[in-house]
Amino acid sequence: MKRPELLAPAGNLKKLKFALNYGADAVYCGVPDFSLRVRINQFDMRSLKQGIEYAHSLKKKVYVTVNIFAHQKHLKKLESYILKLKQLKPDALIVSDPGVIVVIKKVWPKAEIHLSTQANCTNSEAVKFWAKQGVKRIILGREVTLKEIKEIHRAAPKVELECFVHGAMCMSYSGRCLLSKFFTNRSANLGDCTQPCRWEYKTFLQEVKRPDELLQIEEDEHGSYIMNSKDLCLVEYLDELENVGICSFKIEGRAKSIYYLGTVVNSYRQGMYSKLKTRNSKLQLKNELEKTQNRGFTSGFIFGKEKCEQLDNKSHETVDWEFCGEVLIDKERSSRESAFASTKKPVKVKIHNQMFIGDQLEFVVKGEDCFPYKVKKMYNEDMEELKEAHGGQGVDVYLEMERELLEMTLVRRKIKVKK
Repeated sequence: MKRPELLAPAGNLKKLKFALNYGADAVYCGVPDFSLRVRINQFDMRSLKQGIEYAHSLKKKVYVTVNIFAHQKHLKKLESYILKLKQLKPDALIVSDPGVIVVIKKVWPKAEIHLSTQANCTNSEAVKFWAKQGVKRIILGREVTLKEIKEIHRAAPKVELECFVHGAMCMSYSGRCLLSKFFTNRSANLGDCTQPCRWEYKTFLQEVKRPDELLQIEEDEHGSYIMNSKDLCLVEYLDELENVGICSFKIEGRAKSIYYLGTVVNSYRQGMYSKLKTRNSKLQLKNELEKTQNRGFTSGFIFGKEKCEQLDNKSHETVDWEFCGEVLIDKERSSRESAFASTKKPVKVKIHNQMFIGDQLEFVVKGEDCFPYKVKKMYNEDMEELKEAHGGQGVDVYLEMERELLEMTLVRRKIKVKK
């Protein structure tokens, strides 16, 4: 039986490369006009072409999102867009709108189509219906349980099933939320959600016949986060999902940072290796994931809706690690090595945030557990010692290391936070 793929988000070309280098088998991405990520999405047709070519050079895949709920204005540009995509040769198109599927079949009949989770597919009859429309893979709604997935796979064994395993959860059914449109005139179903479910609210209970008597409902003095779902995390349950028929584990987060992407993909890649199937190793991976920004973790709906949890007293959990840099290739390394002891290697780090002498760091290395490092010395390009370095200043630093580190290795630092 073919092992499941690990599918990661890519909000731009750099993120695509990080996702694939940290172990993703495939990525999903799209240009703003037809993708459910209008903001914080830097792809255009040129960079999308580069991304597809890069992935294919690694024998990996790219799925392009065309998953908006299209209005008439979108149909006017859709045919030409699909024809342009055809020339780029992505491995599949992710679609939610039946009308968009009709257009794709018209202008690119051989395109592989995956049904977006936005289409709310949660039962076997719906799976069989979409299969008859030419859909090869169903990205199941987040609301399905493990038991339901097993029954769906048994009823339609030839249809590929994909599910989300990590990332933000929408408070509305399969992401069909109206709040963003209502508050800010930015439609979630056109890829422009402003996430009002994460905002702080003052909540009131009003009895119809007593409109002037409002009873305030608050979690604490700051208000309430009654619509703020915890983040999905299924790294402990990958075996169970594979056993019921899931062929693709999907990570959410096209708008997230390269640090988030590298850490999460690396953790799930390790979680899919047979040598890491013990309970203790799974908990270690979950602890690693907690070092990224999160809202607390939930197993979602796979064990029933009563297990799906909210973070109702704050917007995010407190994380005591922050992303501070990435390792770069040093093209002038040989000229710097003389400044280091013979057992030490100069490692070039691009600062994204800040770094200080005495900092406790961890390096996130693809395919490995992270390893610790304390900053005792750091240097600028002229091999002058620094006490601190800050992102945005265009300063790369050099650290003394006892091992080689590859480009794209990520660096985080321990920070003091108020509990």
